[in-house]
Amino acid sequence: MKKIILLGYMGCGKSTIANKLSKNIEIPFVDLDKKIEEKVNLSINAIFEKHGEIYFRKLEHEVFIELLHSPEQLIIGLGGGTPCYANNHELLKGDNVVSVYLKASIDTLFNRLSHNKSKRPLIADKSDAEMKEFIAKHLFDRSFYYNQAQYKVIVDDKTIDQTVLDIVAILA
Repeated sequence: MKKIILLGYMGCGKSTIANKLSKNIEIPFVDLDKKIEEKVNLSINAIFEKHGEIYFRKLEHEVFIELLHSPEQLIIGLGGGTPCYANNHELLKGDNVVSVYLKASIDTLFNRLSHNKSKRPLIADKSDAEMKEFIAKHLFDRSFYYNQAQYKVIVDDKTIDQTVLDIVAILA
């Protein structure tokens, strides 16, 4: 069964768009981070604190593969860093996969992320200037991996509905 994978930087709208897309095309949405939390009964932050990033990335890879091999059709929302580790970017090109990079500009990401900074441990303590710099550097470092997706959908200046329609057109 086909898997629709949404990827992109934090704040690009993966979860919001995946939820709306799920209702629109009647395919269940699974958030990879939530699935990981359920599997080990710990929050992502707690996993990082207790076991470290290497443990988390191994677990993330295992759960991603489990979802890809599950028999049902799914929309899978990846964590922002997922494509960059454990050769996960190679999994974006599978036969039964449609991968979509939700591409947002630095300004769009900055504006979206500054509203709920406190919920994002990576940026919670950064000033506006530091945050913009952080986003720009991360996007640069990750762009190779994000661009391994089969499709790119620009989300800047678009409503959720417009973005969902762009993805539906790709799936048609």
